[in-house]
Amino acid sequence: MKLKIGDPAPMFTATTDSGAINLANYLGKKLVLYFYPMDDTPGCTKQACSLRDHYGEIRDRGAAVLGVSTQDDASHQRFTTKYQLNFPLVADTDGAIGKAYGAVGDGFLGAAMNLMGMASRITFIIDENGHIAHIIDKPDCANHAEEVLKLL
Repeated sequence: MKLKIGDPAPMFTATTDSGAINLANYLGKKLVLYFYPMDDTPGCTKQACSLRDHYGEIRDRGAAVLGVSTQDDASHQRFTTKYQLNFPLVADTDGAIGKAYGAVGDGFLGAAMNLMGMASRITFIIDENGHIAHIIDKPDCANHAEEVLKLL
């Protein structure tokens, strides 16, 4: 089932490159939850660095950022260190979080990416009450933070 604006955000508990997190811990603030295919690839690096470079502005608007892909914590840690990312990356190694959000296995391309163990690129902005406030289906990797800031 594809999530729509106004739907409750699927809750999850997961590990990140900096420890365990629970989505319920983000209730009371906005959250930029972005799914991306793979650590340290050109588009994913541009997207992460855009969010990194504007994280202060995002935080000033009352939001946090979480990146999600199917790589493990070790891969996320290397990516975080190499690009000095200032937000956690979630290790969705079994794709369960991506499936709950429709980021894994959606459509023909999504199914092909799923076979390769990758999530589709999509961003959800979750409001303070835990509901989907905005969905960016086709993020502009290099300018993703600007897209997000327009919606916060």
